[in-house]
Amino acid sequence: MRTQRLTVAQALVRFLAAQYTERDGRKERLIAGVWAIFGHGNVAGLGQALEEYGDEVGLPTYRPQNEQAMVHAAIAYAKHKNRLSTFACTASVGPGSTNMLTAAATATVNRLPVLLLPSDYFANRLPDPVLQQLEHPTEHDVSVNDAFRPLSRFFTRITRPSQLLSALPEAMRVLTDPAETGAVTIALPEDVQTEAYDWPEAFFAQRVWRVRRPVPEPEALAEAVALLKQARRPLIVSGGGTLYAEASEALAALAETLGLPVCETQGGKGALPWNHPWCVGPIGANGGTAANRLAREADVVLAVGTRLADFTTASKTAFQHPGVRFIGLNVAPFDAAKANGVMLVADARRGLEALLEALKRHQGSPAAYRAEVARLKREWDETVTAYRTPKPGKNPMAQAEVIGLVNEVYGGKATVICAAGSLPGDLLKLWRPEDPKGYHLEYGFSCMGYEIAAGVGVALAEPGREVVVFVGDGSYLMMNSEIVTAVAEGLSFTVVLVDNRAFGSIRGLQMSLGSPSFNNELRRRNPKTGRTDGPPVQVDFAKHAEAMGALVWQPQNYAELEKALKEARRAQGVRVVVVPVSVDDRVPSFEGWWDVPVAEISNQPAVKQARREYEAHLAKQRRYF
Repeated sequence: MRTQRLTVAQALVRFLAAQYTERDGRKERLIAGVWAIFGHGNVAGLGQALEEYGDEVGLPTYRPQNEQAMVHAAIAYAKHKNRLSTFACTASVGPGSTNMLTAAATATVNRLPVLLLPSDYFANRLPDPVLQQLEHPTEHDVSVNDAFRPLSRFFTRITRPSQLLSALPEAMRVLTDPAETGAVTIALPEDVQTEAYDWPEAFFAQRVWRVRRPVPEPEALAEAVALLKQARRPLIVSGGGTLYAEASEALAALAETLGLPVCETQGGKGALPWNHPWCVGPIGANGGTAANRLAREADVVLAVGTRLADFTTASKTAFQHPGVRFIGLNVAPFDAAKANGVMLVADARRGLEALLEALKRHQGSPAAYRAEVARLKREWDETVTAYRTPKPGKNPMAQAEVIGLVNEVYGGKATVICAAGSLPGDLLKLWRPEDPKGYHLEYGFSCMGYEIAAGVGVALAEPGREVVVFVGDGSYLMMNSEIVTAVAEGLSFTVVLVDNRAFGSIRGLQMSLGSPSFNNELRRRNPKTGRTDGPPVQVDFAKHAEAMGALVWQPQNYAELEKALKEARRAQGVRVVVVPVSVDDRVPSFEGWWDVPVAEISNQPAVKQARREYEAHLAKQRRYF
């Protein structure tokens, strides 16, 4: 066998550059590049290999400002690319690697592929302890990287070069499997990275990983068809799997042919344009009246590509029909089985196409139900328009109206990005996408700090696409440094920084549960009370963003905001629009509920009242479907 002598790091670079995915005849690189922050653990290993071989094999290296943020950028890239391509991320021993833990969880929770290459202690254990090594009194072989084990879909530590020969193909298999994908972690001891080995040349041959599109089993399909034929009030819940499978056309065809209303999760919003006649808007805790009222009385629910999280099911209060049955159309059996559903384990597009073929002679939902759906959709659209439309003279501005104005200026084909705070709920209700890639929310982990890094990832995934990043001031303060990365890379996107004076979302939740505002506003410590209820801390976000290289606008009213947005849209580079909004002018819940327990015992009357209301909602919670 012909061999090539390379270090472990050099072999890794050569191998990753030769990996491709293919689906529906479209082929693209599995690993688009490497995000890297170098330290003593990887600068002479992977750093040397990327410098010497990266350009030669077409594997570019990107330099971020924060290890967590670089993984978030990779996650956003993979999400926008429908999980067909992602990045590798390398960090040094110790804090560099552990900084990636939060983002590893974000990837795995959201079923999104990312390859993590944390450096590790010396495999030879001669420098022991090495700088930044965690010493354990009884487990001599443990390292901080073992914390990645529960957060990863695949984990291994390479202690000998030959282990790479079996580990890397297995890692690629997990990355490209639509049911198993998530964070894949390969821990690389810093001495092993530099060790030489005679690698079989076949190891570096191009490999195309065909991303599977399984079809449903005939027996499961027949059971699902029988349920849909007898349904009088059927409902489709569309999740992120619909988008990853590029199943929008199949979803629309099934809905139109059979008269099935389609409601959206955070992950699935945009699968149908907002003005599609069968798109009834969001469901659940942050849902709208149309979807929530239809869900309440639905007798058969077709859950497509969704994991039925608590926000989607309104903490299991959304579906009140005593005999409601679920059909779980999902590529992952783990998710297909939820809510005691008929397990239709299949690719979303092929599953929807199979259902349509089997039901093409069925008359579909009753005429009265179709009329009800149309009425509820019309009423919901009118409600959304009312909340989105700016009211002149309002000061400070309302977050809902800011969302509406941004949507009007940028249109429904721009990608809007968000992750945490009150913005995701308001965007789910109020943003009107017209494109399957028009809505990009990380809400599986709802990770503060994801937003701007995600803007970098989406801008890299589709150069030329208009991108709008919504971020609250609290999340901005957590992680804003990737503005510098975007500037360095010459990327263009708009950041709408909504300033409601720190953690306004959780403050609102806190107060809705009976507690007074406590430790969520950005205020100085008060020497009289000992609490953070002193004067507000004034942060000049505009100067801060400008110092990092962004173009900045500071509108104070709706007319100035519209002008600023139009100017920002015409500009190039990172554009930051700082928008002060009311902390109390909030979008209400539309018959949705989220289970956040209230103190059972309290001396505060408002908490006692909130507990009574909480117990009333608990009475509606379904213990079993």
